[in-house]
Amino acid sequence: MAKALLGHLGGTDPRLLEQVRLLNRRVADLEAHVMRLQAENDHLVAAVHDGRLLTVDEALNTPATV
Repeated sequence: MAKALLGHLGGTDPRLLEQVRLLNRRVADLEAHVMRLQAENDHLVAAVHDGRLLTVDEALNTPATV
């Protein structure tokens, strides 16, 4: 029954393994890209705030302007 569900008698389909490898590589590339974008964003935010990042405590202590 299990063999019928798999659709063949052999091991894992090599095409499927290649797809998994390609997808894993793509995920790793996207994760690296996100890290670069986060670092660039942090750099830009620091430049806007003269090298000083706004903290949560500072944001809560600052009166809101409408």
